[in-house]
Amino acid sequence: MSLAVAAQEALAAFAACPGWEQRARLLMQWGERLEPLSETERVDEHRVHGCESLVWLIAEQRGEHLHFRASSDARLLRGLLAVLLARVEGLPRAELASVDLVDWFNQLGLQRQLSPSRSNGLNAVLQRMRELAGS
Repeated sequence: MSLAVAAQEALAAFAACPGWEQRARLLMQWGERLEPLSETERVDEHRVHGCESLVWLIAEQRGEHLHFRASSDARLLRGLLAVLLARVEGLPRAELASVDLVDWFNQLGLQRQLSPSRSNGLNAVLQRMRELAGS
């Protein structure tokens, strides 16, 4: 499975962090990169259910691929969403269906810090992406 440039950038950036404090700081910075959602986009129709925090997800067709935008009311979750979006950006629908969240967050060195509820929430986001992609 191929990795987009942003996903390769995420792997390199997180690999350079010696510990959790640095990774957490980097995660917050990645969260600030998310394309902002307008108030009209932060509606129940775009909400991902299954997350303890509020999470909104929007899919837009760009050429042959879907482009996702997401946001959350939780700062750490915004960072996790940002690295998830980096992983799925530009993927064909078939590859989106086979993205392994646990493996991705392990590669980033973030898996151990994911609480069960955060992990469930991110799985709900990925599942919603797959539904929106029709895969």
